[in-house]
Amino acid sequence: MASPVSPLAWLAIGLVYFYRWVISPLIGPRCRFNPTCSLYAIEALKAHGFVKGCWLSGKRLLKCHPLNEGGFDPVPPAQKQDRDK
Repeated sequence: MASPVSPLAWLAIGLVYFYRWVISPLIGPRCRFNPTCSLYAIEALKAHGFVKGCWLSGKRLLKCHPLNEGGFDPVPPAQKQDRDK
């Protein structure tokens, strides 16, 4: 069973949804990865909590550049100590 998501993680998820609904349509599809970077961030925040989810999302965004070919890059599974935070 999944652990509850912290209020900070919900805030970050809300910001990602704002990006997906307001900003992303203006700039068009650009993500090189599957799942998209915004979906990856939401999944990482829900699975790992605020701190590690932001860390994983930031690392993913740094990989999103023309020299990286992209591809399938799923969120790593959460370990027990990640879910307990």
